Amino acid sequence: MKSRIKTTARVAAGAIILFSLAAFTDYKIEKSKKALVAEDNELTGAGATFPFPFYSKIFDEYNKKTSIKVNYQSIGSGGGQKQLQAKTVDFGASDAPVSDDQLKSFPSPIVHVPTCLGADVVTYNIPGEPKLQLTGDVVADIFLGKITKWNDARIIKLNPAAKLPDLPISVIHRSDGSGTTYVFADYLSKISEQWKTKPGKGTSLEWPTGLGAKGNEGVAGLVKQTPGAIGYVELIYALQNKMAMAKLKNKSGNFVEANLSSVSAAANVKIPDDARVSITDTDAKDGYPISSFTYLLVYKNQSYDGRAEAKAKNTLKLIWWTTHEGQQFASPLMYAPLPKEAVTVAEKILKSVTFNGKSIL
Repeated sequence: MKSRIKTTARVAAGAIILFSLAAFTDYKIEKSKKALVAEDNELTGAGATFPFPFYSKIFDEYNKKTSIKVNYQSIGSGGGQKQLQAKTVDFGASDAPVSDDQLKSFPSPIVHVPTCLGADVVTYNIPGEPKLQLTGDVVADIFLGKITKWNDARIIKLNPAAKLPDLPISVIHRSDGSGTTYVFADYLSKISEQWKTKPGKGTSLEWPTGLGAKGNEGVAGLVKQTPGAIGYVELIYALQNKMAMAKLKNKSGNFVEANLSSVSAAANVKIPDDARVSITDTDAKDGYPISSFTYLLVYKNQSYDGRAEAKAKNTLKLIWWTTHEGQQFASPLMYAPLPKEAVTVAEKILKSVTFNGKSIL
């Protein structure tokens, strides 16, 4: 009798242990599933500072709508391209279209998806805050170090009514790899043969003069605290910091202020199938000459390095929303929404992105 009781007790204990192990295993599996879902619902991106205020707003709005969390690092277009090359982010961001040579350095093909338009503005810190008009060739020669004082005859000729001091010009430029720099240099390369030869255009340049600062916020801050300074930043940074901005002479001979209307006018161009296009030095009569699209970059084949299909879908859905519903948040932040033609091109590009050979959207 005692032996039966002991045997029964052992069996019961064993059953309890097996049940507990099974329950613990189920708990671990369920916990692992939840962790994977949570990971798929968190996206990472890095790159351009040019559209950061826009991305910050729309990614927050998208999180409220979908619970998808987006961690975006505003480190400059060059850094975003490098992180996408290393596959450490779900998407990169760049104001500069990746060149044909640079595309070869990526492990597999990538696509460019335009998200909005912005403008580089020439901002300055002169006592009395005179309103200035400048031409591209004068801007180039200032940043080449050929025009060194604010009362230079060429600046006075463009601004006869302004009180321009006998004050040295302090050039402020970006120190990091930057799409804002690319857009600025792309424009000056079209205006000045000397600039085109050297320093040329690119996200990072060998500057002939000036002090470097990191990010649009860094350039804006250094210009604000340096009397006699001149720099270039994205429009919203100049507006947020209440900085003086020069009107620039466009190809049609008009001095144009950077605003939503003039930036949108500059985008009235034929957009190629891959969306890589320069709209600086626009032909548009009322267009602002240093306007640009900005892009999100992703791999065309999303099934790489064990990447989950759910994460790939979430990445593409985020970008689709950005190019559609997300456009409503562009104008309040002084970015121009995508024109219809650009949205159509973006749709085709996004529908070409695949996972295991099948279109994601």
